[in-house]
Amino acid sequence: MSHNTEQKYIYHAPKWHVRPGAGAAQAPGNGRETHRNHPVRRGLAVLGVLLVFLAAFLLAAVWMICRGPSPAARDLLVNTVMETSAAKFVARIFLSEEEVQAILDRNGVLETGEVTSETGAFEAPEESVPPETIELHEVNGGSFKGKMMVVHDPGRVRVAALASFDAEGQGKKLADLVAQEGAVAGINGGGFADEGGVGSGSVPLGIVIQNGMLRAGSLTASYSVIGFDREDRLVVGRMTGQQALDKGLRDAISFGPAFIVNGKAAEISGTGGGLNPRTVIGQRADGAVLLLVIDGRQPQSLGATYQDCVQVMQEWGAVNAANLDGGSSTQMIYEGETVNVCASLYGPRRLPTAIVVDAVQEGGNE
Repeated sequence: MSHNTEQKYIYHAPKWHVRPGAGAAQAPGNGRETHRNHPVRRGLAVLGVLLVFLAAFLLAAVWMICRGPSPAARDLLVNTVMETSAAKFVARIFLSEEEVQAILDRNGVLETGEVTSETGAFEAPEESVPPETIELHEVNGGSFKGKMMVVHDPGRVRVAALASFDAEGQGKKLADLVAQEGAVAGINGGGFADEGGVGSGSVPLGIVIQNGMLRAGSLTASYSVIGFDREDRLVVGRMTGQQALDKGLRDAISFGPAFIVNGKAAEISGTGGGLNPRTVIGQRADGAVLLLVIDGRQPQSLGATYQDCVQVMQEWGAVNAANLDGGSSTQMIYEGETVNVCASLYGPRRLPTAIVVDAVQEGGNE
């Protein structure tokens, strides 16, 4: 998935005849020989015809949306496919590059450049909940279904990553990253190099900070940063690697856009992105961390727009929130099980980073 910059935030089978003596039985009474029916050939022919009709139907549907009377439907389709790694070509079948770019420019999230500010201690929760509590809830919307995990102790949430980011290497699946860290839960993390949707998942895009050390990214380049400081406060916004370190970030990755900063929701223009699987992280005023995954590209859950994500995070009380990598990478694991439906046809993606939730240690922390 791509993300916005701080400025754009927009048949019947034929009977095959052969010569007599070619190994087939002679048909009675006509002096000619035919093969017996071949179920495999017949099946392949039927399948081929069906695929042709399906391709024609899909092309006609795309043409109707792109050149039809509904600009909103066209914009939604374009934003949906342009957020993918492998299906961007669909938008360009019937639209020029200029038309596609114009649609992207007017549909998205307008980031203000504001960064999470320090506001002192977390507010007391409305009701007393043991700090080791993890809640898992169903989330539903008009076009989507998903899961919301509430982690009441923000100190248990951190970045997990590969030991090295090697272009010739391979990333790890989320289940392996969670197990590697001895964590109880996890979601996919930041963006990564994924040309054509077949990347190895070994090279992160943007910044990676672990335990206060810059492991990927530049001190001087500006990134959309999502991380936690040493006070376990979620920090989101654009900053350089040096600014992130100066701000005391203990763990951080890059993606975006920022959805809510200091209690203020980002301005959404147009469709606010396409309908896709989403992964979002947020934090409430009492410090509880919100981890959201939304299923997509399925009949029962088409996906969510950026606007949908903002609304869900607001409903759950987020004062800061940001978009993580989504699409076929979207996944949530809890207690060794994947609790959402992965959109990838090939199973969970390989990743360079993840957000994990530490198990409570004996004697006080699981």
